[in-house]
Amino acid sequence: MTVGRIGHRLLFATTLVIIGAWPPAEGRSLLMKGINWAVDPGNRLPVLPPQLGFGLSDDVAAVELRDAMVRRYDEAYDRDALTRRRLELKVARDPFEPTTTRQLLLVLGAVVAFSVVRTGNGKGGN
Repeated sequence: MTVGRIGHRLLFATTLVIIGAWPPAEGRSLLMKGINWAVDPGNRLPVLPPQLGFGLSDDVAAVELRDAMVRRYDEAYDRDALTRRRLELKVARDPFEPTTTRQLLLVLGAVVAFSVVRTGNGKGGN
């Protein structure tokens, strides 16, 4: 039983998805990093700043700087739905914890490989 051209392409595409979505021990997967970059390649969109640390709320300059950053973010967020979605995707993280993601990707790979081998030529049949 041989795997045809469509089967090879399907296996190749699935392999690329698994490699791209495979989460590292720390941080984001290659796929998420690509999405984060793709929505803002010039790094022009603002990011919502973290809350001020304990004791910094007494520093007037730090409060004003954070407020200005929040205002810039809110203005961009209120602009339109596309910009709002881009702001969300710029800081998006992998949807599941790494262990769950790895398990789901292995299931995907097994199902696709089994399906391709089962159909024989990758075009259906048998």
